[in-house]
Amino acid sequence: MTEKSQIIPIENIQNHIFTIRGVQVMLDSDLASLCGVTTSRLNEQVKRNIKRFPEQFMN
Repeated sequence: MTEKSQIIPIENIQNHIFTIRGVQVMLDSDLASLCGVTTSRLNEQVKRNIKRFPEQFMN
C-alpha cells in the first residue's frame, strides 16, 4: 500500500454528510479533502470519467 492508502474513520466521513431537503449530500471540497486532492482535481477527474460514477453523483 502507498502512503495515501489509509482507512478514513467513519466519524470523519459522517461529519461531512449533510441532509438537505431529505437528500444526503457531501460537498465536493469535503470529498476532495478526504481523498487528499484539490477540489478542482476531483471535479476534473469526475468529468473525465463520468461513466465510473453513479448517475446521481454530481447532482
